[in-house]
Amino acid sequence: MEWIGFYFQFLCEHNLSGFVKMPGPKYGNVSFDGFYDIPWDFKAHAINTSSHQIIVNDSEATANAIQEYKAVGLILALGEVQYNDEKRTFQKWHDNLKGEMSQYVRDRIQRGAWSRLRKVSFDLQQISFIKITDDTLVKCGSFQTNFRNANGSPRQSKVLIDLENIDQGLEYVIEFK
Repeated sequence: MEWIGFYFQFLCEHNLSGFVKMPGPKYGNVSFDGFYDIPWDFKAHAINTSSHQIIVNDSEATANAIQEYKAVGLILALGEVQYNDEKRTFQKWHDNLKGEMSQYVRDRIQRGAWSRLRKVSFDLQQISFIKITDDTLVKCGSFQTNFRNANGSPRQSKVLIDLENIDQGLEYVIEFK
């Protein structure tokens, strides 16, 4: 479902491996994607959506990394996403490729929850390098508080960044036109 994020992480690992240590430091069960002076995470986000919020990493791991290194970084790929058509052609192909329905999908159907549209393409527009310090972290929200994992265990809350409120943390932007 989140192939864009996995593909961007693959590109970062492939292209940054000469000077960024990968993976980065680990806090509990959470590893940062890379390390160069500070821990870094690699994320991708659709810009043609109403949400300007990015779900980053585990809140506790982020706070611990900031305490140790004074900051954490986010390499953020922003681009336009094309979603599945109304007939869900891509989703049908994807479901056929996956084979048998997972327990997660069966549980979703039983709950009556909707199935998200699949992302078909991603047109990269910009890469942003965002440094998160204590000053920017206090402006961030949290996501997944009181959520549960598929196995029923509690899920750790994650840092939620609103791109419209993070301008002072934005270190560098590369735009593709």
